[in-house]
Amino acid sequence: MSEYHDPVLLRESVDMLNVRPDGVYVDVTFGGGGHSREILSRLGRKGRLVSFDQDAEALANAPDDKRLILVHNNFRFLRGCVRAAGFDRVDGILADLGVSSHHFDTAERGFSFRFDGPLDMRMNRTGGTRTAADVVNTYEAEQLATLLGRYGELDKCFRVANAIVRYREAKGPVETIGGLLAATENVTPKGGESKFRAKLFQALRIEVNGEMQALEMMLAQAIRLLAPLGRLSVITYHSLEDRMVKNFIRSGTPDGRVEKDFFGRASVPLRAVGKAILPAPEEVGRNPRARSAKLRGAEKAE
Repeated sequence: MSEYHDPVLLRESVDMLNVRPDGVYVDVTFGGGGHSREILSRLGRKGRLVSFDQDAEALANAPDDKRLILVHNNFRFLRGCVRAAGFDRVDGILADLGVSSHHFDTAERGFSFRFDGPLDMRMNRTGGTRTAADVVNTYEAEQLATLLGRYGELDKCFRVANAIVRYREAKGPVETIGGLLAATENVTPKGGESKFRAKLFQALRIEVNGEMQALEMMLAQAIRLLAPLGRLSVITYHSLEDRMVKNFIRSGTPDGRVEKDFFGRASVPLRAVGKAILPAPEEVGRNPRARSAKLRGAEKAE
């Protein structure tokens, strides 16, 4: 379903799972279904795949396959949903943490500064959750600055936050993408507009969807859910995600702190499989959205 999303590092990420024909696997980010379809192509009749997506539009891409179990939920509920599907252990978990091309290319979803439209950015529009407009219009300047610095890694985040607050106080709520661009026009670096806006939109999207908290919860549950020698395959797109994934693989914790038992022995549940993999130049040329992708793999200890 390339029209919905061109899967990134498709062969490499599924190879990382070392798929067994009779195994049980989880794709926590179904999206356009590219990775799920590749996993299904390697499964036998007895194999099973549980695929998650919190966006109902994404699940409409699902193939008609009895080996596939669809879960319309956030992957922060990974372990409970997989157990509800009938599995206490799985042989591999794949996560492509990128936003689908469909979301970036659909103006009404509000993910891209290339279009005007509602300032939404919700992955799941059925849960009554806050939108990016809610964040922009209700957060105080200090709150806005904190999230812009933490999740967007924006320079001069307090200056940007103050510009947004002054704009909404003078002209009313910022409800659209165009309104947000206008609110930040005077603090947007000349010649660096696209990079600045990408960081701004990233920060708001992460905040709206609770992405970092969900990732931390998913990784902790993945460690418990994987069978011995089970594989974890994760594609990240920015340094915050990659740092957390790297820390979990190295130590089993989000901050990289290795836990020790009563006798001082380190308890590290995963081991890295090879080094981080980047897309080949040919893939980046074909799909520019792959340029920031990074794949890390790990295997559960016996």
